[in-house]
Amino acid sequence: MKTTKDNRDNYLFIAWAVSVIATLGSLYFSEIKQYEPCDLCWFQRIVMYPFTVILGIAVVRKDYRISLYTMILSGVGALISSYHYLIQKVSIFGDHAVSCGRVPCTGQYINWFGFVTIPFLALTAFVLIFICSTIIWNKSKGEYA
Repeated sequence: MKTTKDNRDNYLFIAWAVSVIATLGSLYFSEIKQYEPCDLCWFQRIVMYPFTVILGIAVVRKDYRISLYTMILSGVGALISSYHYLIQKVSIFGDHAVSCGRVPCTGQYINWFGFVTIPFLALTAFVLIFICSTIIWNKSKGEYA
């Protein structure tokens, strides 16, 4: 029978694995497929990339307190990704979007199934990390008083 700590270990590992997959995915798109990231993509990367190190260390040290910080940062990343996805897919947002550097933020290098774009993939990763972090934080509430 698993204890609460074992479950938190699993959620911490899942959050770390999601961050590693998201980081490797973004590097694949930019370095192998040669898709140049727009400015909003860079902001999403700035939030996502440190998760691989921070959550990796937290997994090894079994540091559940990191969940507060990853919850907040993944929320920020999700907001950026949501906005980016909106300007790609909703014309009223895209028509009024400000210039985003050399590459337009409204551009879609991929559009799988008609809705899966790179910001959508990032949003999915941020939401998964947020959910795992929230579960860890809720299971650890009494320990940090």
